[in-house]
Amino acid sequence: MSLFKRSVVAEITSHGGVVFSTLIIVWLSVLLVRLLGQAAEGQIGADIVLGIAALSSITALPTILSVALFIATITTISRNYRESEMVVWFASGVSLKDWISPVLRVALPVCVLIAILTLEVTPWAYRQIEEYRQRYEQRSDLSKITAGQFIESAGGARVFFTEAPTNPQDEIGAVFARVLDNDWYTIVTSKNARIRREDNGDRYVVLGPGNRYDMKADSAEFRMVSFDSYTLRLENSSGTSADEIARQNALNQMKSRPTTNLIQDRKAESQAQIMWRVSLPLAALNLALLAIPLGAVNPRLGRSGDLLLAGLTGLLYMNMINLMRGWISNGKIDFLTGTLSLHVIVLALCLYAFYTRMRLKTPKKSAA
Repeated sequence: MSLFKRSVVAEITSHGGVVFSTLIIVWLSVLLVRLLGQAAEGQIGADIVLGIAALSSITALPTILSVALFIATITTISRNYRESEMVVWFASGVSLKDWISPVLRVALPVCVLIAILTLEVTPWAYRQIEEYRQRYEQRSDLSKITAGQFIESAGGARVFFTEAPTNPQDEIGAVFARVLDNDWYTIVTSKNARIRREDNGDRYVVLGPGNRYDMKADSAEFRMVSFDSYTLRLENSSGTSADEIARQNALNQMKSRPTTNLIQDRKAESQAQIMWRVSLPLAALNLALLAIPLGAVNPRLGRSGDLLLAGLTGLLYMNMINLMRGWISNGKIDFLTGTLSLHVIVLALCLYAFYTRMRLKTPKKSAA
């Protein structure tokens, strides 16, 4: 039995390391492509891409660890069936339920690590990501470039050119701006500029003193105005609506809140977030145990069907957790029901799968 447990633990750990490394590489590849695309579009700064990628990888670790543990366990068991090693273990007095102990030796430390990540580390990582993004968003369209360069915003409707400030008290030096507004072609010049931010997040560039020149297309109409101060609103470069930005900010704030603050808050949204953080380690444990009966394949029939079923089961499980979180957030079900019911059902299915795999079928008697 000692040899059996050591071999199983070693094989699951080895497979888990390979799967985890592969998933991390795939995740980072997809993430970096997306972040570099956002940096090219001006949504984030190129100098914060690596920082956001590292922090985003931390937030993805609980899910990656859960999937790696599930795949490693089911791969180990299915390999023993395919190569007929399971027959040797069964002949030595080892049953399928004896796999629970070595699997738990690997699964329990991983589940504890996932719990630490979801309850403490992941919220901290979300807070750091939000600080990175807020710092970048606080930069105006003008401050994202160096002096002597052109920058486009609002889909090319606005073009800015800035010079280095000659007065140390000025935030921005001389500014040249071209603005397309319906039928008007506007040019604005000023000697200096500064950035003003409102409490609701709107940002404005305050120019002055300077001049504004308005020319109407296909017309001789022309206007010229001299001003001491001229305010120009800076639109969001991503083109996202204000409602979508507000919803996304609320979701990011909820993800970044410490677990202790969520527990003190009685709101449904906070309880839904707690449910998600608690469910991930429980799901990892259930998936590791469920992989034992699901990995029992018939070597003569191949493994494609069983492994496909196992993958769909894990995917359905994670999607149901998301669904329960949405129901709790909307007040359709209470916190305890949404948190415990799904995991209890999966555990019951796991026990039933053990029963069906271990049940000995009574041979049919031939008719006399």
